[in-house]
Amino acid sequence: MDNRLQLLTQWVRQISGFSAASPTPVSGDASFRRYFRVWKETPGEQPVSFIVMDAPPEHEDCVPFVAIARHWHRHGIAVPEIAAEDFQQGFLLLEDLGDQLMLAAIEHDSPDALYPAALDELARIAALDAPTDYSLPAYDQALLDREMALFPDWLLEQYLGLNLDNQERALLDTAFGLLRESALAQPEVTVHRDFHSRNLLVRDGQQAPGVIDFQDAVRGPVTYDAVSLLKDCYIRWPEQQLANWLEHYRVASRQAGLHRADADSFRQWFELMGMQRHLKAAGIFARLAIRDGKTGYLADIPRTVSYLRDASARQPAFRHFHQWLCDTVIPAIEQRIDPLPEPEAR
Repeated sequence: MDNRLQLLTQWVRQISGFSAASPTPVSGDASFRRYFRVWKETPGEQPVSFIVMDAPPEHEDCVPFVAIARHWHRHGIAVPEIAAEDFQQGFLLLEDLGDQLMLAAIEHDSPDALYPAALDELARIAALDAPTDYSLPAYDQALLDREMALFPDWLLEQYLGLNLDNQERALLDTAFGLLRESALAQPEVTVHRDFHSRNLLVRDGQQAPGVIDFQDAVRGPVTYDAVSLLKDCYIRWPEQQLANWLEHYRVASRQAGLHRADADSFRQWFELMGMQRHLKAAGIFARLAIRDGKTGYLADIPRTVSYLRDASARQPAFRHFHQWLCDTVIPAIEQRIDPLPEPEAR
């Protein structure tokens, strides 16, 4: 019996217009959150759909989501408007932005229309200050290090069963240090932190995408969200297309006053930030499989690690890391999961 669903149903039925609501599942995500669709009935009007978020309080905190959502919504960002909340039980009633994920929409819509619009919205998000009632955490050294540690801890050791010797650990420490230094040197902006094709919604008649899953937003490096979108763990784009979109974002974010970098400097920030993110993401995918039983994410590890392979190949300072990745890690991934996509020259 799903006790949380029973509690959620009782809660939403107490709200005016939802007395007969029967929540139907929409999706879950990589966290403990779940989403359900309900319909508001108003006499003489067409029913209107809403989304109910189930965020168990012992695992999830709704306060950041609500504070960020209200702040961004006031500034014109297309995040769901909050209709009702219950922090104690972990329930939120949200505007329904639809369920046409950008990842699926790419199949029949032109990516050259979707991606610039998403990048323009990203520049607007990056330029926002923190909400007055919630301080965005800093994407600081400790957080960067914790994220990169997911790669050896969960992917290499726990999933692939590799035993790292002192030399390999020193190699990783050196690589992590270089990536940390680059990330902390970048201009600081508001970072969504998971701005990619599964967290953006294509809306009928609207150019700007709907934006979801923003509750982990921080103040951090200007290229982080661009990496999330353009070096997406769920879809890979040809180099020339990626470069064109990145330049679009560089110009938009520069015009917003977020940095003064030229194209080469911005691309270098982007490349190294991508390595940090893909170390983190590959580790998280392994953790989701091992700890949470969400084995579907394993299929995304080869694509994610291919970004690491290709970026490190272009960086002389990461020559030894690249060689070790190709000689030790990638063969283990290909034996246990699937082959990596072929490298693409830049």
